[in-house]
Amino acid sequence: MSYDLIIRNGSVVFRDDVKKADIAIQNGKIAAIAERLNGTSVQIVDAAGQLVMPGMIDTHVHICEPGRTEWEGFESGSKALAAGGTTSYIDMPLNALPATTTKEALELKLAAAEGKNYIDYALYGGVIPGNLQNLQELSDAGVVAYKCFMATCGSDLPGDFKNVDDYTLYKGMKRIAELGHVLAIHAENAEITDQLAQEMIKRGKASATDYVASRPIFTEVDAVKRALLFGKETGCKLHFVHISSADAVEEIIKARNQGQNVTLESCPHYFTITTRQFEEIGPLAKCSPPLRSEEEQEKLWEALKQFKIDMLTSDHSPCPPEMKFSATNNMFEVWGGITGCQNNVDLMFDEAVKKRNVPVTQFVRMIATNPAERFNLRTKGEIAISKDADIILLDPNQSYVVKTENYYYRHKHSPYTNRKIDCQVSKTFVRGQLVYDVNEGIVGEPIGQLLLSQKTPDHIVTS
Repeated sequence: MSYDLIIRNGSVVFRDDVKKADIAIQNGKIAAIAERLNGTSVQIVDAAGQLVMPGMIDTHVHICEPGRTEWEGFESGSKALAAGGTTSYIDMPLNALPATTTKEALELKLAAAEGKNYIDYALYGGVIPGNLQNLQELSDAGVVAYKCFMATCGSDLPGDFKNVDDYTLYKGMKRIAELGHVLAIHAENAEITDQLAQEMIKRGKASATDYVASRPIFTEVDAVKRALLFGKETGCKLHFVHISSADAVEEIIKARNQGQNVTLESCPHYFTITTRQFEEIGPLAKCSPPLRSEEEQEKLWEALKQFKIDMLTSDHSPCPPEMKFSATNNMFEVWGGITGCQNNVDLMFDEAVKKRNVPVTQFVRMIATNPAERFNLRTKGEIAISKDADIILLDPNQSYVVKTENYYYRHKHSPYTNRKIDCQVSKTFVRGQLVYDVNEGIVGEPIGQLLLSQKTPDHIVTS
């Protein structure tokens, strides 16, 4: 048998185990898997000494094109994702202008994305006050899920994203349940966090620690519980984004154990940067929910090791460097978002699998299998016959130091700069085509395709 590509001699991470195997790829699909394949191939890649895994599906990425392309565009963002071992991503409805909350805005986003992505991509639609009548048309036009903010967000610019009030959240959930989609939620109590921030500012307290104190864990837990109540009432499938605390995790798991259809994600920065380190790094590490203490971070690690974290995502939220600058080092003034998608897989494999003995099969479920299942990307997410050949090679013994000159981001900054990581993605294949090589960099032209949700009967993803 002749194939387009054979990846030989690697340790292949399957759904439930790791085995030495060869993988044959034909027409962008995984065509054969065997301990030793006898077929011929146009191209053979020797993966000896490396792990062969499904590429990451990053379900939380902010590409700011159109409208704020100077923050991050599809080309630069997808290059960074590819270099980090991501083969598909879902783009959030903010921070582009206009936000993706109408069919017209979605069409602008789709036009802007065409021919610029190095990896496959899908889109969220937004839920904001005043756009409930647009949810159907967004679904018909191809969004794979919806996103809302319970925390204050947006600006006064026309078309920018806005956070929901309780009425919009409740009614939005009812409509999304009817459409059969998932609602992704940024859960923080807006009224309390806004008022605490104003109190801090009036008292002249504006350090990293002060910013964290203005968004305490209970404000995340409160919003999670309120959204779960609305979800139970409406039957809406929920997904909580960037959960930062073990207490919030426990509320979500409790609801799931009681039969609610709900999943959650967290992000590398909550596992690798603490409040104390935020003080040292400065504005580049500001995000919301904020980074937590060493004690709280360890609790989150325990939740991960107990299989309670369904997905790992980047929440890649870039901006120009001037938006991360304050002459007075006022953390309330600078942009709250972390640039970090290029090191996702390496960083978390090093910290979770190598340092804390998290099973590599669990790691792969968090970065690939669970995201594909939750968002109905049925051709993605695992190494199996007939799946898309979205494959990464990872060298578990190759160390490197994160350097600005290697970033593909539009703006070369990240809180991970100068961090040593003890593993490295060496190749990224999208549908069998090499898009990144550690020695060559980005390879070829953009080949990314738009992904549409293939809805299946409701089920609850569990790690």
